[in-house]
Amino acid sequence: MYNQQEFARAAQALCDYGRILYSRGWSPATSSNYSVRLNDHCCALTSSGKHKGELTPADILAVDWQGQALSAGKPSAETLLHTQLYQRDEQIGAVLHTHSPVAVVLSQIWPQDSLSLTGWELQKAFAGETTHEDTVTFPLFANDQNIDRLSALVESHMQAHGQGHAYLIRGHGIYTWGKDLAECFRHLEALENLLGYQLELLKLGK
Repeated sequence: MYNQQEFARAAQALCDYGRILYSRGWSPATSSNYSVRLNDHCCALTSSGKHKGELTPADILAVDWQGQALSAGKPSAETLLHTQLYQRDEQIGAVLHTHSPVAVVLSQIWPQDSLSLTGWELQKAFAGETTHEDTVTFPLFANDQNIDRLSALVESHMQAHGQGHAYLIRGHGIYTWGKDLAECFRHLEALENLLGYQLELLKLGK
């Protein structure tokens, strides 16, 4: 159902990025999950409960769009939040879900259901964004242990408001995506810094 060599390359890449994300404090302990599209039917995904700074290829499994394991390993409870994105847009090649302190704190205290940013040069790190004068908006969803319901809510929101570049789950973390892991990581790095700017502004009473 998937090419074993492509799976092996995806597994190693996810391990490599896991160490980077852990070193930055964005994926503490066993939190977070990452994935890479393998084809139009399945993706490579980090197994549940694995320390993200110590991933090995054995900690990566393949899952189909229904979240069913196609290889050894236990799918994350949040698998359907990955597969929802792959099913809606064939151009999405990677998804990163992280739990940085900045994202967790800001998403918990932000009063609105979306966070809009304008005027920051770093906005141009997102694919398709060409000027700091535009506005980028990131929805915030309430944390929900019912992932079927949450993934359906995310899809409904995207149908109504557009796909965007990322979203936040309150008190939980970030989901972001890209055409491949490199673009996805660039989006995440940009968003982490933009959220940091916003949190600093709040501290200054702005």
